Amino acid sequence: MKREVAHISNTLRVGLAQIAPVWLNREKTTAKIVNSIEKAADEDCQLVAFGEAVLPGYPFWIERTDGARFNSSVQKELHAYYMNQAVHIGSGDLDSICEMSAKRAIAVILGTVERAGDRGGHSIYCSLVSIDQRGQIKSVHRKLVPTYEERLTWAQGDGHGLRVHKLGSFTIGGLNCWENWMPLVRTALYAQGEDLHIALWPGSVRNTQDITRFIAVESRSYVMSVSGLLRKDDIPTDVPHAAKILSQCTDIIADGGSCLAGPDGKWIIEPVADREELLVATIDHEKVKQERQNFDPSGHYSRPDVTRLVVNRKRQTILKITE
Repeated sequence: MKREVAHISNTLRVGLAQIAPVWLNREKTTAKIVNSIEKAADEDCQLVAFGEAVLPGYPFWIERTDGARFNSSVQKELHAYYMNQAVHIGSGDLDSICEMSAKRAIAVILGTVERAGDRGGHSIYCSLVSIDQRGQIKSVHRKLVPTYEERLTWAQGDGHGLRVHKLGSFTIGGLNCWENWMPLVRTALYAQGEDLHIALWPGSVRNTQDITRFIAVESRSYVMSVSGLLRKDDIPTDVPHAAKILSQCTDIIADGGSCLAGPDGKWIIEPVADREELLVATIDHEKVKQERQNFDPSGHYSRPDVTRLVVNRKRQTILKITE
């Protein structure tokens, strides 16, 4: 049943979809995401978010298979397989997700591994995709700096996706994983009016338990940390070199840690670990206004005459064609 897009309200019902992908399988993981969107809509959510790189999965093989070895046939085969399963937006790989978003009038924040056609189609990016309640892709933010071993498979992104989007009374922005530790990048979103920050993670309570509340207090915003989950049993045996990967895995590879903090830094949902779950809460924009009374980092508690931030939002490319 299609639900009408909600009128502007002070409240917003949000869902944090902590799911495990069908690891490195784009088609089956997409079906699982579509099902989760429908479940969130059934819970009257107006927004649902998923973890970092959940479609088709985080590159957990790198640290388990000597990923830094140069010219390794194992790493080449796994990287090519990953590229084949990555999301090519221009080819319609997100169409079923957008269609469910439109059908149920629910906005979606989705962590993907993107095979970017505008960069030649042979490099992949950790991308946060923002889809509105009409099923329209509003922005694609490519992770600025892949973290540590991620650099062995993901390319560096750019500032094009450092954008916020309105949903009801809220202004929503988001970042991937350790980008959330980058103060200037956070500031780029704060200065555009962000008051609901969505932090996507591959899955670890140790990552979310401190920074979620810290960003909430710093920004006086609601902060959703949404994590993936991966267990040893979630790794399909048909993935290249599966036996080698599995031999180095514990039972829990990524334990989740999805959570939600209010603009006062207090928990609304404490970190949830070791299970797939749709976490749901209703948040109230009035709390943002109350907490901004004594601190607003880009408003009355800023000094643009002393310090200012410059952001380059051009989509980077090596090619400019003039005919």
